[in-house]
Amino acid sequence: MSSISKSPAWLALSTHARDMEKRTLLELFAGDPNRATRFAIEYDEILLDYSKQRVSAETLSLLLDLARQADVEGLRRRMFAGDAINESENRAVLHVALRSDQVEFPAGRSVMGEVRECRERMREFVRLARSGKLLGSTGLPITDFVNLGIGGSDLGPRLVTEALSPAAGPEPGVHFAANFDPADLSGVLHTLNPETTLFIVASKSFSTMETLDNVRRAREWLGGRPDSGAHFAAVTANVSAARELGIDRQRIFPAWDWVGGRYSIWSAMGLSAAIAIGDDAFDALLEGARQMDAHFHTAPLEANMPVLLALLGVWNINFCGAESHAILPYCHALRKFPSYLQQLEMESNGKHVDRQGLPVDYATAPVIWGYEGTLSQHSFHQLLHQGTTVIPVDFIVPLHGPGDGKSQNLLVSNAFAQGAALLAGTPVGTAPHAASTGNRPSSTLLVDRLSPEALGQLIALYEHKVFVQGAIWNINSFDQWGVEQGKKLAHAIAEGPAIPHIDTSTAALMRRSHRG
Repeated sequence: MSSISKSPAWLALSTHARDMEKRTLLELFAGDPNRATRFAIEYDEILLDYSKQRVSAETLSLLLDLARQADVEGLRRRMFAGDAINESENRAVLHVALRSDQVEFPAGRSVMGEVRECRERMREFVRLARSGKLLGSTGLPITDFVNLGIGGSDLGPRLVTEALSPAAGPEPGVHFAANFDPADLSGVLHTLNPETTLFIVASKSFSTMETLDNVRRAREWLGGRPDSGAHFAAVTANVSAARELGIDRQRIFPAWDWVGGRYSIWSAMGLSAAIAIGDDAFDALLEGARQMDAHFHTAPLEANMPVLLALLGVWNINFCGAESHAILPYCHALRKFPSYLQQLEMESNGKHVDRQGLPVDYATAPVIWGYEGTLSQHSFHQLLHQGTTVIPVDFIVPLHGPGDGKSQNLLVSNAFAQGAALLAGTPVGTAPHAASTGNRPSSTLLVDRLSPEALGQLIALYEHKVFVQGAIWNINSFDQWGVEQGKKLAHAIAEGPAIPHIDTSTAALMRRSHRG
């Protein structure tokens, strides 16, 4: 078994958790008039208020002891040094290099030359795309771009595009298709013109089933012309496969093995988002992430926002029994953020063995879920307030947004009210069916407005949170072997009919689908 759960800090936290069960949030606030300011941290664009978490100063001290015993600082140092901390694939983890402004990074094995070259090529492509100077095979300007990718090649660019493109103007059109289901791509294409549409194939391997099937149908929609390659660009490590599609080498952008898909929005995988928001805004997004990197890299653990956010999660998951975590952005532009974090957190830390291959005897990643407020209030908040399961919540609240100030004020007020209600519950004496116990933990992350810099900081904040939790749980946050197993079986079932050792249920389903 992995040893972290036998460490002195873990055992001390287990004892402390039993003591904290006797204390309510209302009691913690009553005992500390300054709790709201003492249990908060601010860095540049973001304020994290965690005073509504069921923690005391002693809790935080013990959690920091756990982080030190798990050597979070050592693993952080190794990541920024470019060590191969993705041990199962013998790879470095260098998504931070994609937004670095250093001439050489990491020291002694710098990747910054290729990063800068890629960014310059992206800038030129974006300039042509947004100026109408990128032409299709018939000489007409390209007006619409369709990103064909899935997972990190879709969720990140889609999030950034939806969050920031309204401020960048209506042109050009950027669209996304990820699913095998023909309705996904068909729903995008039915309003577009083949002569003025370009597809961006975002696939590191250029072998992802969903993406390649969408490429096939895109080529059919283009009419299968020999010059259809003029209507494609690619982001991939498999240059030869992209060239076979007829894509000009200048329209093939690199994907590196030291960047995992769920950390790739900062790379050329963000090309569609850069087209949608403009290169200046994309640079500002990178700058925001770079600022959070600097904070995470240098701030002491006790004053480090990603570390504190991670430790609160460890407390709730491992010592308070939480099995899921709700992400509630009170911002329509961030409606895809819960989906983005689902992949970031559950694909990274949904692991059952530690770095040494030993089984863990403690929970790792919770189920991440959520939706935008206030729509979620009319959907599942009933469970948050009165359900039998306590679910920690992150409220993400931009204080200022576009449009009507009165409506924005109502939106923010509702976010604050939900946190207050989860904390306090209903007054003593309320009828049983109307009573809420309160004492339900939440954190609130405030930004003044959803600028590119703020979004970059917010995404990087959660990236580093996931890193810290993986370090504490002693798991590899940067592989995803379980996903690969499903892909292999999907290929075998698609090819059929005989699959060795397949279960009888799946075999029966294959027969029912007339493929067995």
